[in-house]
Amino acid sequence: MALTQAQRAILERARALGGGGQAVALTEDACRFLIAVIARDLDLLKQFPELPAEIPAFFGTYPLASLALAGPDVVPLFERLLVLDPNADTYFGCLAALHKARLKYERILEVQPLPTIDQVGPRGLLQFGTMSASALTGFLLWRKWLFDIDNRAGQETGYLFEPIIAAAIGGVPAPSRKSPVKRTRDAGKGRQVDCIRGNRAYEFKLRVTIAASGQGRWGEELDFPVDCRQSGFVPVLVVLDPTTNTKLSELTRAFEENGGE
Repeated sequence: MALTQAQRAILERARALGGGGQAVALTEDACRFLIAVIARDLDLLKQFPELPAEIPAFFGTYPLASLALAGPDVVPLFERLLVLDPNADTYFGCLAALHKARLKYERILEVQPLPTIDQVGPRGLLQFGTMSASALTGFLLWRKWLFDIDNRAGQETGYLFEPIIAAAIGGVPAPSRKSPVKRTRDAGKGRQVDCIRGNRAYEFKLRVTIAASGQGRWGEELDFPVDCRQSGFVPVLVVLDPTTNTKLSELTRAFEENGGE
């Protein structure tokens, strides 16, 4: 069975370099490993005698670069996998995105530059005298480096988890230029939606904090359920964090007041 255009795009997306200085592309060996993982998870590995019966765990203690398998061309393997399970293309796309993100973050850890004293020096005014000047300098530099690394981790995770959850519930992300949800404050312009499934428009969040409350972004958050309702969609808020927060309560009310969930 030949791959459809959409299925071929999923495979090519995995093998494409992507944007950004730390972007990575999956090798043929890495793609072959992912197919083997999926075949094992779906109890289909016996249908692939050219692949080893024992393969490393996807989440394990192995170096990420070692998660690769030599063997035949990837495309026929991918075609056979989809004949055996038509939903495996979505599984492959999600697993490939996760593997690429892990490889990219490994590279980020290797190349993230240390901050300079020019970047952190003024912060010393808040703590000067609490320790020696040399100790404070080192403390400020390492604290900024760790902050930068953690910020990148949060950013990369945000890019990763939304499309995976969308695929898991059978929906698709909607970029602003193709979104059926239109902005009420800017007539005619589409609004980016994390997931569209039927008449439901989903907003996914790892957490809700007060960080955006003093900026225009909070108004954007509250406008989302209004835009959905006026565009004929049921707004659905999914927050993967049970921590109670006044902003979360406010956002929840906005969804409920607009017929959301």
